[in-house]
Amino acid sequence: MINLRLCFQLSLFGLAMALATITLIPTRFEWMFWLPIFLFCAVIIARHAPGKYFWHGIITCLLNCVWITGVHVSFFDLYTAHHADMAAMQPKTGYFATHPRQMMLLVGPFVGVASGIILGLLSVIAGAIFKTKKASS
Repeated sequence: MINLRLCFQLSLFGLAMALATITLIPTRFEWMFWLPIFLFCAVIIARHAPGKYFWHGIITCLLNCVWITGVHVSFFDLYTAHHADMAAMQPKTGYFATHPRQMMLLVGPFVGVASGIILGLLSVIAGAIFKTKKASS
């Protein structure tokens, strides 16, 4: 059984990061924020999820992806104005050169799955650590 409420609550970190990355946090520093968020989420999943830690991580990050993609698409002009590196990654030719928001919508779920795999693995590791600690106490 997946605790969707837990996944949703943890995904609110994604909403906060989505809003913060519009203008405040440059792309090159995002990892410094995501690393503690992922470690915190992994521990919370390990302590509060009813098993299936990996899937809790995947679902949390897929919800993160919805928040982040939605906010970045909604505030596209402001986001790209503060993230020249992301604007430079846009294709120069083809369909997505004239429809960069659609490219974000297409790429977002892949980033969500990739980050979900990372959070899922961290959650499994945290689950093993906390299971060991519970067994030894």
